[in-house]
Amino acid sequence: MIEYGARAKRLPAPPHVVWDDLVARKRVGVRAWLALRGDEIEPEVLGAARPHLVVWSSLWPARPDDRVEMTLTARGTETLLGFRLLAPGAPPGDDLTQRIRYRVNRLLYDDLRRSYDG
Repeated sequence: MIEYGARAKRLPAPPHVVWDDLVARKRVGVRAWLALRGDEIEPEVLGAARPHLVVWSSLWPARPDDRVEMTLTARGTETLLGFRLLAPGAPPGDDLTQRIRYRVNRLLYDDLRRSYDG
């Protein structure tokens, strides 16, 4: 697998809570956070080791073999959530790579983060 994007940021919740949210991927109800766009599909959980690892399938039908690998590390009462975007072959072109990176950043570090605020 070729890595074409990576980032890590803190979330204000412990790893077991973040892990549960990444595995459940709530789209409706209390603390719903996964709001997909028209060109996205809900990812499947391809692998998980509670509370340190979650691997999603691609959210983009145009890139069905890509993976989103997320690692969770305790930092006090918070979680350092890291992600890596992985492709089995050639990574997407620069424009699509930037859009995918931006979108995963928004989902994890904006939408999921906001679900812990209320």
